[in-house]
Amino acid sequence: MNSNNDDDYGYDLPLIVQLLSVHKPLHRNDKTDNLLIDFGEIEEIVDTNAAWLARLFFQHGFPLSRRTTVGDKLEALAAEIEHCSLTADIVIVNGGLGPTTDDLTAQAAAIAADSGLEQSDYWVQQMLAKYQKLGREMPQTNLKQAMLPEGAELLENPIGTACGFAMKLNRAWLYFTPGVPREFKKMAEEEILPRLKSKFDAIHALDCHRFYTFGLSESGIGQTLAPLNLPAGYEVGYRSSLPFIEVKLFTPRSDKQAISFQQKMIDLLGENVVSIDQELPQYVGKLLVTAEQNLTVTEYFTGGWLTNWLQDHPDSRSALLQGWMLPAEAESEMDASDSLSAALATASAAREKTGSHYALVSGSYHEEGVAVALATPEGDWAQVVKTKRRYEYRAHRNIVATVMLDMLRRYLTGKVVIGQYESLNCERETFLPADTRVG
Repeated sequence: MNSNNDDDYGYDLPLIVQLLSVHKPLHRNDKTDNLLIDFGEIEEIVDTNAAWLARLFFQHGFPLSRRTTVGDKLEALAAEIEHCSLTADIVIVNGGLGPTTDDLTAQAAAIAADSGLEQSDYWVQQMLAKYQKLGREMPQTNLKQAMLPEGAELLENPIGTACGFAMKLNRAWLYFTPGVPREFKKMAEEEILPRLKSKFDAIHALDCHRFYTFGLSESGIGQTLAPLNLPAGYEVGYRSSLPFIEVKLFTPRSDKQAISFQQKMIDLLGENVVSIDQELPQYVGKLLVTAEQNLTVTEYFTGGWLTNWLQDHPDSRSALLQGWMLPAEAESEMDASDSLSAALATASAAREKTGSHYALVSGSYHEEGVAVALATPEGDWAQVVKTKRRYEYRAHRNIVATVMLDMLRRYLTGKVVIGQYESLNCERETFLPADTRVG
């Protein structure tokens, strides 16, 4: 039943690519009754890994056909690995390669292949070197991570102590990786994809052209783009991740029409397209660095959200001169009667005090919304924004921080600073020219 003959199955038909995610069952400590493993966190990791792999493989011509999640009960896991090997051409098995006794993926793979386990002396040496570099002695339990099914090909893991491995079983090539997202992603890109490309013809390999919109609904975007006639082999997809909707245009590899067609889509959606092929903070940071300009951020309602967000990318991080997080109550006490004027005055003062080119401010929350302001050499803009539906606090802060950054993006690219958003109302707005500033 466990044939390893590559010629048993032809690959002229579409490949079936399966992701098998392995997670540990939820354990409790009998003495303290504390959860040792957060099931919700595991599911979040599984979902994140699956979505990321699906995008990566689709772009390179290996669309993910199905996904399965299974606990690491030995018999069930071995049966699922064998089932996948009979029904798919490529199987990625993610998780269960740790050093503890309930990490059973390698043993289950050996059972499915009707083989034993053998120690990789090479990987033992790699683990010893990793621990030596940390100035620590390697626990004996880590030797388990060097036990691989007989005949399996080792996959390098430059980050962690769990190597991966690959094996041919029945109709499938199976690739096993740890579940830690950073390790999984690096191995998928550097170890698995090159092997797939050498074994299979990725005749459907695609380029992915993406851009991000803010303030539009997915249905609204779809309706706006509906008049476009997609060329043969083109596909449009959406990914909603608050506060953005990412629009993805998949095209045949190196197609000459791709860039011009993407630009048609961007033109139709207008100024709500906030960045292309990169996140908004990265784009704004690049604009600031290129112009050798910097920014100060003062946050009341957003509570440091924007300042932290700007830290995620080198350009936006280097362009951030100062970031201040202040209690919302302080701003409220300062001028609860006119939040718009208070935000405007705070932005102007922050810019002047720090000597920065620009300053962004979020005020405190009042019934009508949150006041946000941008101070520039030409003058200062402020608006009170109110969401059309209720958001939980974390999401609300995210949205307001995005409005702030979008005001700066619009200014830097010569657009109207106060934007129009389907999901937000601008309750009030004002502009104070530089020559009318007090002092």
